[in-house]
Amino acid sequence: MADAAGDGPVCEAFKDSAGGGLSGVVDGRPVRFGSADWLGLPPSDGDAAQEAWLLVAGDAPVRFIFADTLRRDAADAVSGLKAQGFDAELLSGDREGPVKAAAQALGLDRWRAGLKPQEKIARIEALKAQGAAPLMVGDGVNDAPALAAAHVSVSMGSAAEISRSAADLVIQGDRLSALPRAFDVARQAKARVMENFALANIYNIIAVPLAVFGLVTPLVAALCMSASSIVVMLNALRLARA
Repeated sequence: MADAAGDGPVCEAFKDSAGGGLSGVVDGRPVRFGSADWLGLPPSDGDAAQEAWLLVAGDAPVRFIFADTLRRDAADAVSGLKAQGFDAELLSGDREGPVKAAAQALGLDRWRAGLKPQEKIARIEALKAQGAAPLMVGDGVNDAPALAAAHVSVSMGSAAEISRSAADLVIQGDRLSALPRAFDVARQAKARVMENFALANIYNIIAVPLAVFGLVTPLVAALCMSASSIVVMLNALRLARA
């Protein structure tokens, strides 16, 4: 059936199967688009290419071959995370060939291909069971469940809306190299908070007894309180300067 504007057929009974593909009915004919495994088609020879299949009832399957390129700063982001002590691995729903090539380009020894969303979650839960606090970085629709399951999750500003909603931190823009910087800023922020707590405690340990025994006037106490607030603010501003 065509739409009112005459722009083309309209898909009815549309359904998105996570990790599988899309299905619907167009002009009364069932149409599905997704992986060969989900469509019940035999696997293609070799696994070097990323592919998807279009299956229209009554017609021969149509194979689509495509290739993704790594973000220009992806390798720098991974090396930066490793330098900060992160043990990174790649979880992907793509075929083994492209995933292996991407892992090698990124310098990753651990990678898994052909994973469905539930299998990504299972890997995250396995890491939690080992006592780890896994951090998940993803931007696709199928990454959203794993992002929600991770201890901490990060997505990009250009990611799918559902992934941004599931993530704890959304980095504006499209630069993966911002990831190491974000974690560095988080560590510095935590350090400034702990320092400010220490400064506040030192002030209270000194000032409260003096006030209790009447050794300071109200004016001096007010000046000391203002001075302590200024010190805390200046210490926090060290983060912005860095």
